[in-house]
Amino acid sequence: MALDLPALVSAAGYPGTRVIPAVNWLLSLLALKLTRTRRVSHVDDLLTDPAAALFAGMAVLPKKSALTACSCRLSHDHQQRLLAALDKQMIAGWLAAASEAIFDLDFHAIMHWGHDPVLEKHYVPARSQRARSVLTFFAQDTGTHNLVYANADLSKASQAREVIAFCDHWKAVSGNDPAMLIMDQKVTTQDILGELDERGVKFATLRMRSKSLIKHLNRLAPRDFTTITFDPPGPHNRPKVHEDPAVRLTSYPGTVRQLVVTGLGHDQPTVIITNDNQIKTRALVQQYARRMTIEQRLAEIIRAFCADALSSTVNLNVDLDVMLAVLASALTAAPRSRLPGYAAATPGTIQRRFLETPARSPPTVTPSPSGSTAAPSHPSSAKQTSPQTPPSPGGTDEPSATNSPDSCADPPAWKSALTTRHRQHAKIYKTVLAGCGQYLARTVSGNA
Repeated sequence: MALDLPALVSAAGYPGTRVIPAVNWLLSLLALKLTRTRRVSHVDDLLTDPAAALFAGMAVLPKKSALTACSCRLSHDHQQRLLAALDKQMIAGWLAAASEAIFDLDFHAIMHWGHDPVLEKHYVPARSQRARSVLTFFAQDTGTHNLVYANADLSKASQAREVIAFCDHWKAVSGNDPAMLIMDQKVTTQDILGELDERGVKFATLRMRSKSLIKHLNRLAPRDFTTITFDPPGPHNRPKVHEDPAVRLTSYPGTVRQLVVTGLGHDQPTVIITNDNQIKTRALVQQYARRMTIEQRLAEIIRAFCADALSSTVNLNVDLDVMLAVLASALTAAPRSRLPGYAAATPGTIQRRFLETPARSPPTVTPSPSGSTAAPSHPSSAKQTSPQTPPSPGGTDEPSATNSPDSCADPPAWKSALTTRHRQHAKIYKTVLAGCGQYLARTVSGNA
């Protein structure tokens, strides 16, 4: 409710129908994402779930045909407007940095298992080969680990300029360009890096290995490297760095700062280039070394919200799917920041602990009428009868392991289950239900 989803839908201009308003339609799709339902066609699994229907503000979730019919009426502009409104809410809620923001940029190819000749071939890391797939682009805040941008309306011809498109998007949202972009060497080209430098955006990326670069690396001697130390102890916390303050590239206008790093756990040296001449060497190397954990975070988000399940071979439909992954990530990040001990939890952990764990209520016992000699009206209220214990070998006076009084008596499980954490969870559930009630009242008044 802090993100004000009805206002986001209104700002995006999503179309609705007389039967299914736009807000209820989007909430129905979000219910599938939050419950890790891989495809829209699997909505039948939730048709009998009253909680999913209550979350969507409907009596029952719409069928697959209704959900897919609405998605075909959307364009890329709808998703961009919703992401712009969402990012403003995330900045206001401290879920994303407003100024001096550092972002990790990466492409992700969603593989297609058929033989559609329309789809282009992109490199799929899971298969270590190029395959027909839909290319998607994600931007993640390195401070909060939250997704802030996604786009699936890409092609090979336009993918290099997606970095500029994200900078334009973030400047329109926050009023400032990103402070720094951290990316892989295949995200963009040297010409686009020159455009980033012209508009004052700092970047850190890897340099493509060429024959001249390999010869330069082979000529470096051990005395040319300087050892730096990272704060957290570990097997790779003392890498060695060789720095060149001004290196010219083939298509880059000007010079860049180049760092050759060894001892990060790779067989070959890591070559980092950047246009930031003010950042310290140790901070820059450590910032890029975190990229491996950031890629792992992105993979966890994609797995948690089933973004790898290709929803369609039409890019606009996949564009809606990746936007829903960004929105679902923000919805799980909002309560995560307020839960003690869950600040660094992954979306999968939030789903498993709060969304997929069924609620349990204490057993109820129907009391029998006063003074009645009739049998109990509920089987659980009947008195438990234990089987006849066999006599002990030494006689009835000898102690027996089976005759110890109340040896297996346990207190009721529901009385000992009310721990502090369960009380916190109950408070969260009450807050969510209260928010659903406010949303339903708002929806009813809007329809009236």
